[in-house]
Amino acid sequence: MPETTERSDDPLIERLLELARALTHDSEGYLDRQDDPQLWYNRGYANGMLAALHALGHGPRVAATLEPDVYDAARDQAHLPWGKAYEHGREKGLEETYEVTGTAAS
Repeated sequence: MPETTERSDDPLIERLLELARALTHDSEGYLDRQDDPQLWYNRGYANGMLAALHALGHGPRVAATLEPDVYDAARDQAHLPWGKAYEHGREKGLEETYEVTGTAAS
């Protein structure tokens, strides 16, 4: 049987998923809130976390917990202040998820 990196009982992964879930919930409606770049940052951060977890082999657990946003929904806003906040949040979410899991970005 092939070895998998999926560990649904890993408390760190569960805590990261809970944080992503909370950030996603708290930033609902961000696309309609160009006046609040923090919402955009938080949503980008959550999506960056989910992308990193997926890349680290936790895709099934991510999919069972939360559906990431379609990246194109915010990418066309990248040249605007709120879009820049989203992009920065996404980058930090990726980077810091790799850091706390002790892995390198792939």
